[in-house]
Amino acid sequence: MIRIAHISDTHVFPPQGMEWREMIFNKRIAGWANTRLRRGRVYRRRYLEAVLDAASRADHLVITGDVTNLALEAEFHEALRLFESRTGGAEITVVPGNHDLYLPRISREGRFEHHFGAFVRSDLPELSVAVAAGNYPFVKLRGEVAIIGLSSAVPRPPFIAAGYLGGEQLDALRAILDHPEVASRVPVMLVHHPPVDSRTRLFQLRDGLADAASLRETLAGLRRGLVLFGHLHIRVRCRVGAVDFVGASGAALDHPNDAIRAGFNLYEIDESGANIEAQVVEPAGTSFRRADVPIRSSCV
Repeated sequence: MIRIAHISDTHVFPPQGMEWREMIFNKRIAGWANTRLRRGRVYRRRYLEAVLDAASRADHLVITGDVTNLALEAEFHEALRLFESRTGGAEITVVPGNHDLYLPRISREGRFEHHFGAFVRSDLPELSVAVAAGNYPFVKLRGEVAIIGLSSAVPRPPFIAAGYLGGEQLDALRAILDHPEVASRVPVMLVHHPPVDSRTRLFQLRDGLADAASLRETLAGLRRGLVLFGHLHIRVRCRVGAVDFVGASGAALDHPNDAIRAGFNLYEIDESGANIEAQVVEPAGTSFRRADVPIRSSCV
C-alpha cells in the first residue's frame, strides 16, 4: 500500500513583497488586485507551513498546480525553499496551474520546468509530448501506482483562467494508460483544472477545463483509477464509471467551511483501489482533524 498526500493551490507569495517592475502593463496587476481584495484576506502562511509539515508524512506528496501566485521569479524560489525546508525529503510531484504560466513569456522561458524539473521527471519520457509547460504527460511508477502528471495550464488573457489539455496530450495519455507498466498499476492522474464541473458551459470556458469531456472519454474504459485536481479551492469527490475524481481545497485558506478550509487529502492505495479522507487544519492552525470529502450529487 502507498499513502499519497494531495495538496493544491498553495499560491506562494514572494517573501519580500511584489516585484512591481514585473507587473506593469500585463495581467499581473489584475491578479495582484484579486490578491488584495479577496485571496489575501483568507490566505494564512502558517496554515500552508502546517499543511506541508503534515502532508510530508505520507509516502508521496502531490501538488495539483497554482504553486505560485503570479509566476514571479521570487515566488518560484520561495516555493522551492518551502518544499525543501518543510517536507523532510518526501518525494514530491507537481503539475502546473494557470497561475504558474501566468504570462506567455513564462511559457517561452520554460520557467516552471526550470524551477520544478526535479518534480516532473518521467519514467517513460518517450511517451510525453511538448506542451506550454514542458513535456507532458509524465509518469512515475511507484509500487502499486502509476502517477501521471498532465498539464492543463496555458497562458490566457486577463480575467480568463480556463485550462486546456489538447489532442496531442490526450493521445499521449491513451498510449501511457495502455503501457504494460501502467496498466498493471492503479493510475493516479494529476491535473489542475476540474475534469468534472457542474457549472454552466460559459463558466467552464472562462474558468474550467475546456476539453474536460474529452478527458473523461479517454478514461471511460478504465477499471480503476484516481484523478486529482485543484483550481476550484474546494474539497469535493465524485465518481464517473470506475474512476474517482477528487478535488483539493486551497492549501492555505482560512474558511469556516471544512470543504474549503486549508488542509490536504490523503489516499491509501493498494491494487484494489483507494481509501480517501481529508485532513483539515484546526482554526488555531497548529493541529488537524479528519473531515469528509463531500460527494457531488451531479458530476457534470
